[in-house]
Amino acid sequence: MQEIHLDTVQQFNERYGFETLHPLVSVVRYDKPHEVEESWVRYGLYALFLKENKGCQLSYGRTKYDFDEMTVTSFAPGQTIHVQPMPGVQYPKWTALVFHPDLLARSALGRNIGKYEFFSYFSSEALHLSVGEIEIFRGVLDMISQELHRSIDKHSRDLIVSNIELLLNYCLRFYDRQFVTREEMNHAVVRRFEQLLADYIRTQASSEGLPTVAYFADKCCLSTGYFGTLVKVETGRTAKDFIAGHLLAAAKQLLDDGSLSVNQVSTRIGFEYPQHFVRFFKAHTGKTPTQYRMKAGQI
Repeated sequence: MQEIHLDTVQQFNERYGFETLHPLVSVVRYDKPHEVEESWVRYGLYALFLKENKGCQLSYGRTKYDFDEMTVTSFAPGQTIHVQPMPGVQYPKWTALVFHPDLLARSALGRNIGKYEFFSYFSSEALHLSVGEIEIFRGVLDMISQELHRSIDKHSRDLIVSNIELLLNYCLRFYDRQFVTREEMNHAVVRRFEQLLADYIRTQASSEGLPTVAYFADKCCLSTGYFGTLVKVETGRTAKDFIAGHLLAAAKQLLDDGSLSVNQVSTRIGFEYPQHFVRFFKAHTGKTPTQYRMKAGQI
C-alpha cells in the first residue's frame, strides 16, 4: 500500500496530470481512465471534491464516508485519508478545489476558517447535493477557474479568496439543509445521545470522570464536529450545554436525596475536584450546592 503526501498544489496537480496555473490554488476536473489503488493520502492542503460517481471508498480512521454520486467531501491540512478501490467502478470522476493555507494569510477567511466545521466531518457525513445545489457549487468553481486562467494581478488573490469563501458559505447552507432533510435519522441520534448520557452519569461518571462530547460522538459513529452541529440543529442547544443540563439535573436529584455529602455528589457525577463542582453548580443555578440544600429545607 502506498503512502501519498499532498503538501502543495503543485504536488496535487502533478499526481493527477494537471497544469498548475497558480501556486496556491487549483480547480480541476478528473475523468481519465485510472485504476484506483489502495493508499493513504496525507493532506497539507484544503480540498473539496465534488464526486460524480462512486470512484472509490474513503475512510477516516475506522469509519467510512457515505458518499454517492454528486456529493462533496472535504479535507483539511493534517488529515490522512484511506483510499480503497470501489468494486465494479472502472475509474473515478470528480471536480476538485484545492488550496494551500498560505493563500488565506492575512485574510478574513483565514481568520474564520475554523467556522467551516465540515472540514472535520469524517464519518458518514459527506454533503449530498440537489440538482440546484450542484449548479451553484459548479458556478462558483467556474468563477474561481476563470480567475485562475487570467493573468495574475493585484486583484487576483482577493477575488479568488472571496469566491472560495462564497463556496464555503454555500456548503454551510447546504449542510444545514441536509440536517433538516435527515430529520428522522437526526432524531434517532439525539435519542441515543440522551440515553447514553443518562447511562454514563448513572454508571460510569464516578469512575471515568465527566462525560465529553467526543465520547458520545464516537459512540454514535460521528465526528465531534458533525455530532455537535446535529445536536444544535435538533435541540437548539450545543452538545456541551446538553451534557451540562443532564449533569445539573443529576446533581439536583442527588442533593435532594440528602443521603450524600456535597463531595460525594461531586464524585458521583464525575467531578474530580469538589470545588469545580461547586463552581459549576453555582454558575448554572446562582447558588452553591449547600445553599441549594438550605433553600430546599434539607439543612
